[in-house]
Amino acid sequence: MSAAGTGIVVVCTFRVKEGADAQFEELLARHWPTLNELGLVTARPTQLFKGDEKGGGRVFIEVFEWLSEDASRRAHELQEVMAIWEPMGALVEMRGTKPPMDFIHVNDLAL
Repeated sequence: MSAAGTGIVVVCTFRVKEGADAQFEELLARHWPTLNELGLVTARPTQLFKGDEKGGGRVFIEVFEWLSEDASRRAHELQEVMAIWEPMGALVEMRGTKPPMDFIHVNDLAL
């Protein structure tokens, strides 16, 4: 749970296959708006990043806040979400021991 107690912040890392950037970006552009439309995320805006991983390969990072643990589970049952997640899965790859996609739940840190 985030420090504000409003939801669950998740940092998503996607290791995108060479040549698949444009396709992945199209899906990523629809991702948070779809989750939001379905009432699965908080109003905290998504943050999107793109870069090159040390050792090679494109990485996309998305940070957003699930409304609740239940919302993150329900997402797997919704056709609108799976219509984005399934094609995303085809555009990512394993790199060494690093998984194609990585999802880390984090807490806000106020120092």
